[in-house]
Formats: sequence, C-alpha cells, structure tokens
Amino acid sequence: MFFTRSLAIAAAVGAASAQLKTCSNSNNTLSCHSSSKSPTCCFSYPGGALLQTQFWDTDPATGPSDSWTIHGLWPDNCDGTYQANCDSSRAYTNITAILKEQGRTQLLSYMDKYWVDINGDNEQFWEHEWSKHGTCVNTIDPSCYTNYQPQEEVGDYFQKVVDLFKTLDSYTALSSAGITPDDSKTYDLSDIEDALAKIHGGQKPYVGCESGALNQLYYFYNIGGNAITGQYKAAAPLEKSNCPSSGIKYTPKSGN
Repeated sequence: MFFTRSLAIAAAVGAASAQLKTCSNSNNTLSCHSSSKSPTCCFSYPGGALLQTQFWDTDPATGPSDSWTIHGLWPDNCDGTYQANCDSSRAYTNITAILKEQGRTQLLSYMDKYWVDINGDNEQFWEHEWSKHGTCVNTIDPSCYTNYQPQEEVGDYFQKVVDLFKTLDSYTALSSAGITPDDSKTYDLSDIEDALAKIHGGQKPYVGCESGALNQLYYFYNIGGNAITGQYKAAAPLEKSNCPSSGIKYTPKSGN
C-alpha cells in the first residue's frame, strides 16, 4: 500500500544517492535559539527541541536487565508542548518491512533488543513512534532529500534514534555513581540527575517516576541543521521531574 516504488531498488541504488540537503549554517543557528518562525530543511520549527526518551520497565520487564530501553525521539515546541501525528499519508504500518527492504537488518536486530514494547508488539510500538513523532520532524520531510526514495526518511529516523541512544548509556552512568537497581535501596533525585548529566554534556535530563520508582528519562537537545546529520547540543529539560526529591526506588527488572 505504501510502496509506491520498489524499496528493493531503493536499498540497492537510492540508499547511496539519496541524501538530505546540505545545511551550511548547521553550527550557527540552533533550534529554539532563533527568532525565525519558518521551518526549513535546515531549521527545526516548531518542534525545535528533540528528546531522546528511554524506559525502565520492570513488570513486565523489557530489554536486558543491565540497560534502559528506547522510547523514541520526540520534537518539542521549545516550551513543553508538541505536535503529533503530523502527516497521515506517511503513517506507515510496515516499519519492519521498510527497514528490511532498505537493508537495515543490523538496525532492526538492535531495535528488537533495545526498542521493545511492554506488551510484546514491537512493530506496533515502532509504527506509533514514527506516526506520532517521526512525521513531525520537519527537517526529514521528503522534500528535504535530493534523489528521494520512498520511505528513505523512515530508516534515517530510526537509525538516528538508535545512534543517540548508544551515546546515552543511562544504566552505566547511574551504576558508576553507585546507583544500581535494588529492592531495598533508595536514592536522591539530585544524585540521579548529576550522574546522568555526565553523559549529556553537563545537562540533566528529565527524570520520570511511577509510584516513586524510576520509570523514564528524557534527554533534551537543540539542533543545528537537520535531525540526521546536524549538530546535537545538549539542552536543559523543558519540564520538571515528577519524582520525589529523595527516597526514589530503582526497581530491578524481573521476569525477562
């Protein structure tokens, strides 16, 4: 339904030739730092902030016991609000097939391990994240590509989310600060934020809790250029943590 041209051809030929338009000002104009109100292929607007978001699911547990898992990459309007489901014509329901046809099998294998749905339906989860958030990243609109191949931006989006996630090893950062999953220990919010800021350019992420236990992390960025090849600069969170200041639980994963 969504394959207007052969993705096998896109993988073999288009992947090498299709690319995002060059952004000469990528190091000068950061999103959320300009008076411009016009989105371009080199300027993110209104979703000027991008959030790499992570889960810590424990019941049922998802992903490895020594790693957080991917939630997504979300554009935010620089003020805590956001757009969603921006292009119904690109609300694809075949993410796995698209990635396979683009030859991104290693990416897909990684996603199956670290970008996992709590109910076991990874494909549906990825479809949701792409449709709700990915279609709202204006700098990867099809018009921003030269020699565009259908769904090229889909593979680029998922690859970028994974690449960012790999630079944000939250489990190891917390563990290095003595913050480890435990059924009885509790931790202070400031210690958690300080530990995570060390892997995020000195900027603390949003730390989310559920029933007083660690549950989610949002790492905020401003972007110079497009969302794939542009400059990512760590930014302060646009919302306050919902966790208590102390007594925070970090529940071990169980039932993997």
